[in-house]
Amino acid sequence: METRNADLSSLRIDRSNKEDLNPGRKKLFVGIVIIFILLVAIYLIYNFVFSSSVSVKLTTAVLQKPGQTASSLTASGYVVAQRKASIASKGTGRLVYLGVVEGDKVKKNQVIGQIENDDIKAQLEEAKANLKLNEADLINAENVYLREKELLAKGLTSKQIFDQAEANYKRSLAAVELAKARIKQIEVALENTFIRAPFDGTVLTKNAEVGEVVAPLGAGTNIRGAVVTIADMNSLLVEADVSESNIERILVNQDCEIILDAYPEKSYQGFVFKIVPTADRSKATVMVKVGFKEYDSRVLPEMSAKVSFFTEPVDTSIINQKPLLVIPVNSICQENGKYFIFKVVEGSARKFEVTIGQRFDTYVEILSGLRSGDQIIDSLTDKVQDGIKVKISD
Repeated sequence: METRNADLSSLRIDRSNKEDLNPGRKKLFVGIVIIFILLVAIYLIYNFVFSSSVSVKLTTAVLQKPGQTASSLTASGYVVAQRKASIASKGTGRLVYLGVVEGDKVKKNQVIGQIENDDIKAQLEEAKANLKLNEADLINAENVYLREKELLAKGLTSKQIFDQAEANYKRSLAAVELAKARIKQIEVALENTFIRAPFDGTVLTKNAEVGEVVAPLGAGTNIRGAVVTIADMNSLLVEADVSESNIERILVNQDCEIILDAYPEKSYQGFVFKIVPTADRSKATVMVKVGFKEYDSRVLPEMSAKVSFFTEPVDTSIINQKPLLVIPVNSICQENGKYFIFKVVEGSARKFEVTIGQRFDTYVEILSGLRSGDQIIDSLTDKVQDGIKVKISD
């Protein structure tokens, strides 16, 4: 009966502890929400910045002759000597003389180097001494032979003695011939110790020094093969690679203009000398050899060059003009009577004013505001504005 009178209010749930935890949970929840909002904001900003950038291509302001802008095709290549030789010794030995350095001119058969040959000279002296002995024996054998021949005719000697004298004479004669052949063999070996120029030319490189061992074929790390490399400077051509898709536009004897990268202000008249009848599958190009109609001492082997091929005969007066700084017409825009180009500066397009000159089909001359080699945005569109973010594409 006592339980019925018990105070049931004491059985109420105490919620005070739960209420004490609410502030911490609220802070954690707020922190998570803030981090989520920041991540979303960063994602949106990132996508906004990069989705608003414009893809552009770059082109380069270059110095170009007026004749080049009218050319049907332009290709790059290198100056190459058609007569070029790496000269090695015919024998093996230590180099004791080398009489040329880079840039020296040499004549055909000129001695430009020598390997040691004292042992060969000694062999030659010995062979010459043996020849003299054999010649003395031959004279004696010949005298005996002639005397026995005369006696045999008079019946004063036997046929056996005559035959013996004749055999000795022939043996001595053969010994003399053998000695002469030996001398000739040693003289050839001696000549092979001299290194001679095979044709008139200019020394391009010196590949060995006095004291080094040289051989016809370098057989080891310490043995040199070629001693010097020479080239006939009268046989210079430009070997240019032309795309397979454009090769049909190239004809033998077609007029060309050659400009060396080292001297962009100077041009040389040329012509298509030969189209090599094979293609390079890795580059999809065909080699075209371009000859110079005339050139000077500034043209050197291995110089890089640009060749412009013309469909019409070349006007010499145009070729001799000074080169102009040009850019493609579609890389320039006009606003309020002024002309502008765009450069990429720190990932953004920046507008710069330029002054233009003559127009050449798809190119325009730049008088001021650019320098040769400057890169600008090509193929301008309405999307390219000053300050807009850009991405450079290939």
